[in-house]
Amino acid sequence: MTRHHAPRRQRTVRRLLAPSAGMATGLLVTGLLAAPAQAQSRTDTSPSPGAPIGTVARTVGDASYEPGPCPKTPEPIEALQGARCGTLTVPENRAKPSSRTIKLGVAIVPAATDTPKPDPIVWLAGGPGDDAVGEAKMAIDGGLNRDRDVIFMSQRGTYSADPELLCPNIDAFNARAVGLVYDAPSTERLHVEATKACRDKLAGRGIDLSAYNDTESAADYDDLRTALGIKQWNLYGISYGTHLALVSMRLHPEGIRSVGIDGILPPSRSGEASTWSSARQGFDGLFKACADQPACNKRYPNLSATFEKLVRDLEAKPVTTTVTLPGSDKPVKVVLDGGALVNWLVSATHVAPQVPAALDELANGKPQRIAQQWAGGKLSPQAMGRVSHGLVYGVFCSEWTPYESKDAALQGGQKEFPSFPRSVQAQAPLLTSLRPDCDIWNVPAAAPSIRDATRSDIPTLALSGAFDAQTGADNGPYVARTLNNATVVTIPYEPHVVFATSKCAQEITLSFFDNPAAPKTACLKNLEPPEFEIAP
Repeated sequence: MTRHHAPRRQRTVRRLLAPSAGMATGLLVTGLLAAPAQAQSRTDTSPSPGAPIGTVARTVGDASYEPGPCPKTPEPIEALQGARCGTLTVPENRAKPSSRTIKLGVAIVPAATDTPKPDPIVWLAGGPGDDAVGEAKMAIDGGLNRDRDVIFMSQRGTYSADPELLCPNIDAFNARAVGLVYDAPSTERLHVEATKACRDKLAGRGIDLSAYNDTESAADYDDLRTALGIKQWNLYGISYGTHLALVSMRLHPEGIRSVGIDGILPPSRSGEASTWSSARQGFDGLFKACADQPACNKRYPNLSATFEKLVRDLEAKPVTTTVTLPGSDKPVKVVLDGGALVNWLVSATHVAPQVPAALDELANGKPQRIAQQWAGGKLSPQAMGRVSHGLVYGVFCSEWTPYESKDAALQGGQKEFPSFPRSVQAQAPLLTSLRPDCDIWNVPAAAPSIRDATRSDIPTLALSGAFDAQTGADNGPYVARTLNNATVVTIPYEPHVVFATSKCAQEITLSFFDNPAAPKTACLKNLEPPEFEIAP
């Protein structure tokens, strides 16, 4: 599967659906911890009354928390200044009594008020494979710490965890692949070779690749809650973090006061077919918004038909061009075929006002704008050395592919985009080469219950964007069928992860944590469609 980075809009945000096969992943190597799990001390020292969360060492069962330095981040994050930090130590594989331990970085950003509410908010990062600590700016810029502490923990295998499961060779291949035909069998072979090299490297470091999944991660967060001495907290998950939040609600409901999920990826329906459905919803939402504006509709009529024709034409005859990227004079060769265009548009919903003009330019022999955005996402610093491919494949190859037919991607593509060539339909958006990658990754299937729908009375805010082409807005009503206290909100004209781009979504979220039974949604009435770029 290929993880792409959206052309930037408003604020810099990394959080496309899933990283993997062709996704972004990293270069740091922090060694792994050695102490066997059963050697952990089993003392249970309660925090001193009134001590701020995260300032007291505590061991509960096989998990222990130790205050200390803040986790590393690729760049300094101002939001983490003044954070209370430390490390959670847990078994790598709880099913193995002799499992060694791993360490997960923790950063707690204090509430902005002097009288914080007692139930903090835990941020669950996107990906899979993103490090929550690195997303602190997004959360704090949105005001999430207005009156509650916000807790960020590096999910196992991610950038500041020990061990990290990063694979710089896959990132390097992704950068190189912008000059290759996206859907070509030769590109897939090279991609799978990169995946195998990554797997061999990680296994050679003694990492138990079967232990990097939602079941273990959900247990890590539950251990964090008890080790910090927190009676009750709230979860806020974005993109893949919603997948983990729904698993956590099912496996560890104790101590969860409320849950916000934004850009929803339900474990019970996630997979290759669903990404085609999400793409269709996001594309249609954007195309309809253009059609509803007289100027856009007049200048770019039948935008959907233009796009689908471009996919067919490019798949039959790919276009090669050369672009330069911001900050570099070095020319970059870019090849655009049908699959590349589909995956570009999935990300380009983040810059929706540009999309009609960009497609029109391409249709008239000017591929540079789309080529520059496509290459820029793959070659940007944010695409290098940041994502845990080991966690990506740990989740997808144990929880997704074992429970979906081998033809799921093709069938999903045929259903949603019957005019696309078969070679495009066979590669689910953002999940290119997922099955051959998972054959190489070779981890056992998770228990079938991992695909169960989450049934819960925990108050839940289910947020989606109407332009979201990664996790379709219909996932909100879908999860709400089995969540008895769910509020479903779709933010019009917004892409994947609305908290990052919509003030209205932020207001609704904060009001939800104030009163989970009655979030305030009045701001939805005042939202205006984007003003699309109209070329002469």
